[in-house]
Amino acid sequence: MPEGDTIWRTAARLRPALAGQTVIRFEAPRLVEKGPMPGTLIERVEARGKYLLIDFGDGTTLETHLVMTGSWHLYRVGERWRRSPGAARAVLEASSGWVAVCFSAPHVTLKRSGRARHLGPDLTSPAPDLDAAVKRFDRAIIGTSVGEVLLDQRICCGVGNVYKSEVLHAVGLAPTTRIEDLPLDVRRALVETSHRLLRANLDTGARRTVPEGLAVYGRAGKPCRRCGTAIVRIVQGEHARSTYWCPGCQLLPGVTRPDS
Repeated sequence: MPEGDTIWRTAARLRPALAGQTVIRFEAPRLVEKGPMPGTLIERVEARGKYLLIDFGDGTTLETHLVMTGSWHLYRVGERWRRSPGAARAVLEASSGWVAVCFSAPHVTLKRSGRARHLGPDLTSPAPDLDAAVKRFDRAIIGTSVGEVLLDQRICCGVGNVYKSEVLHAVGLAPTTRIEDLPLDVRRALVETSHRLLRANLDTGARRTVPEGLAVYGRAGKPCRRCGTAIVRIVQGEHARSTYWCPGCQLLPGVTRPDS
């Protein structure tokens, strides 16, 4: 599923084909806004957490969020697409002879100002402002679980379902912890761990957060690699997003294990 590491690799693949080139054709059938005209410079292609941004010389930015269904493909002009043209949400043909196609993304917008200002620090970047990310935890609604807050790209961006579960396990924190119960040092540990795990997986094929692969994600019913307790899957938030965690070693703040 597309998370910060996936979008980083997508931007890295699109950048050589698009950045510094000019627009030959731009189509976004579901957008009301007028897109960049032929001849417009494609200035840059960047990942910002789970968002992919393409900036044009006319001051517009194409912003896409793939969520669970979207993907970017790259084709040579005239090459047959691997998916139906009816699923295309944005088509960008560049003077390089490449065509970038965004399929089935729920979020495709053209912005002329306020480029991604709503997003928090990008934890896939080499040196994000971690202090700012920690402070942004205060923006979460009282009573919200930390499992939901980590997915909020307005606080810090790049973390999705997989990393949410893996980060919480690495820190030893129960995903049901309320945001107001998080001490400052734990907030800092969540942000630093998210940054470390995302950066470690930018250039890899399969995600790996522990030597064996993943610690908890997708392992419901299997023993925790740290304490042996059976991994549990729960759903959280209004979108019922999956969280995998170990009730044996992921605790609420201030709670200690009986054997400690």
